[in-house]
Amino acid sequence: MKHWITALAAGTISLGLATSAGAQSALNEILDTGVLKFGTTGDWNPMTVRDPATNSYKGYDIDVATELAKDLGVEVEFVATDWKTLVNGVVAGKYHLSGSASISPARMKAAGFSESYIAVEIMPFTLPETAAKFDGYDSINQPGVTVATTLGTTFESLTKAWFPNAEIKVVEAPARGFQEVLAGRADVFITSNIEGATLTEKHGVVQVPGTGPRAPSPIAMLVPQDDQVWINYVNNWVKVKQAKGFFDETRAKWGL
Repeated sequence: MKHWITALAAGTISLGLATSAGAQSALNEILDTGVLKFGTTGDWNPMTVRDPATNSYKGYDIDVATELAKDLGVEVEFVATDWKTLVNGVVAGKYHLSGSASISPARMKAAGFSESYIAVEIMPFTLPETAAKFDGYDSINQPGVTVATTLGTTFESLTKAWFPNAEIKVVEAPARGFQEVLAGRADVFITSNIEGATLTEKHGVVQVPGTGPRAPSPIAMLVPQDDQVWINYVNNWVKVKQAKGFFDETRAKWGL
């Protein structure tokens, strides 16, 4: 009986090893096909911006993906996605990794993250002509104030948590929360210091008076949770590029 149990256990272990060995990493697929598939939303300036006329992309994330593909010796294919399906796209294998996203417990339940290479802080913005109505976070959290946000972003959950007494207007990509404020359909939106600086320069929005940055958050690329080979490659690639100054140079290029 002992011999039979031992043989069964050995067989089970062998089967497990065979199954594990048979599961191909994204790294092998990328090298075999010669293509790195990179999911990007194209709507987070200056991280990723899509030109609808040419269906081309530019931005910090795009430079990162291009550099990663170059070091892998493959081509990069940019796969259009949006914030509400960003995680699902990685899980379903539509792309091998995503562009920058805030590291959050909700996302970590389904997907893995690379090493972080940049951090953001979140704050509220409004139009100059509306700014005098507000003085601090409590002044936003009032009935009659409309706060806009984008479905599927970390901004959506923060908006609902910070302003439970205000009216929350959630829009779905490709629409963005800040567009509701520009159109006069909302009073306030929240976003990162990264996007906020760009929107201030382009559209003249201002930080709500009396508010400081909140919710400092590291951001990183989403990767398949169960693909340790690919996770190890991406993480070590980030470390090498940090040591060589690539991320510092790219931040400076895009004014981050």
